[in-house]
Amino acid sequence: MTRVLVVDDDAVQLKLTAEQATRAGFEPVLATGGSQALDLLRADPSLAAVVLDLVMPDVDGMAVLETMKREGLTTPVIVQTAHSSLETVMTATRHGAFDFFEKPVAPERLMVSLSNAAKLGELEAVLRTERHRQDNTMALKDIVTRSAAMERPLTLAAKAARSPLPALLEGETGTGKEMLARVIHGMSDRAGKPFLVLRIGALPATQLEAMLFGTADQPGRLIEAGTGTLYLDEIGNLPLELQHRLAQVLETGEVTPTGAPRAQRVAARIIGATSRRLLNLARSGAFREDLYYRLNVLPIYLPPLRDRIEDLPTLASHLVARLSAETGRRITGISEPAIELLAAHSWPGNVHELENVIYRAVALSEGTALVPEDFPQLMALQQGRDDVLRRMQRPGTASAPVHIDDASIVAVMPADPAPVADRFLADDGNVQKLAEIERELIVFALRLHGYRMSRVARALGIGRSTLYRKLKEYGLDENLQSDAA
Repeated sequence: MTRVLVVDDDAVQLKLTAEQATRAGFEPVLATGGSQALDLLRADPSLAAVVLDLVMPDVDGMAVLETMKREGLTTPVIVQTAHSSLETVMTATRHGAFDFFEKPVAPERLMVSLSNAAKLGELEAVLRTERHRQDNTMALKDIVTRSAAMERPLTLAAKAARSPLPALLEGETGTGKEMLARVIHGMSDRAGKPFLVLRIGALPATQLEAMLFGTADQPGRLIEAGTGTLYLDEIGNLPLELQHRLAQVLETGEVTPTGAPRAQRVAARIIGATSRRLLNLARSGAFREDLYYRLNVLPIYLPPLRDRIEDLPTLASHLVARLSAETGRRITGISEPAIELLAAHSWPGNVHELENVIYRAVALSEGTALVPEDFPQLMALQQGRDDVLRRMQRPGTASAPVHIDDASIVAVMPADPAPVADRFLADDGNVQKLAEIERELIVFALRLHGYRMSRVARALGIGRSTLYRKLKEYGLDENLQSDAA
């Protein structure tokens, strides 16, 4: 559930607003004063919105708004007060209030306001993360997570940001290793400086050597990164001869480009990433032990998405907001049944797979919110292809008009028709003989045209003499008169 912060020093009003938020589908987090609210906002950037009382004894609502603006806390704020005026509304709006209403507020009004605030908050978070990525200033708050399984990786990332030593990120493909590397870079004293990426697994050895170490005519990534960070993706695929050169760079802090007369100083920080355990590769001889131990100074393991499935609703909402903006679609969110469908999948491709699945759903959806039918591949995996086709191609219909007083009656899907045997197959499953089919066709034509031989012959496309011959051949002429009677 999307969490919202409710702030009010009146215990009765606090409980009432919290209950209204719960009925609207949100999870309320309660604060009895402005100081406590600010602490919660600083500690939990995932809060989608704030319902803020203006009059409080310790730190009033206006002071909370001012502090949030000064500290860059961008959570949308809905202001409520028992005594409003035009001046109060204008002042709150100048301080960044998203919406404003008087107590008591109607539940429907609060629900709409919270929904709009949550959507705005998600879009602002997407834009903020993208801006930080481009500026190389990403921080922990840019990572979408609420899972306990991510606490240790994030804690280690914060420690790694305070150190200039190499770091090693391990985890399955698609778990977000590059994003975490950008966070380490953005939280370090190298923030704002170059963050270069070299994808080792996609390059041949000769090209990789030139791009990494450089040549006499062209500097490599180690030099181009300057005082920033060089991210080596899938470092476990680095050829052994190049592993030796990289180990020397980490040991001496210098690199000699291929064909160059002298070495150059390397100031960039190295962050390696791999989807395989480097320790196992080192033990098998596929990875140099000296390089492994130089990289393994600050190891961080990122768990797969299936081990932090509680992050899926937040990740899905974040991706829907970002991809809807990128594609120009007006998709407002994702339904609870769709979230349940996503949560039942094992996600072998992790967050990258989730992003691709949601991108397709956003691009092809015909509604304003994603529903299970927007994920036909997942439905096919979990429920079977035939059931999916029935649900998508044949909508449910009621057997009779439903009176408005009985609106809770659920429309029933029509029963599947009984399977019809193919007319060319015999009871034993084999194809019928041509003579048997021809005999049945003649009998059918005789009865259809009332045993009028001229009409039967014309309908079958044969002459009368041929028809009489076939009647005799199939033994139909003996019973012809009795059948006609």
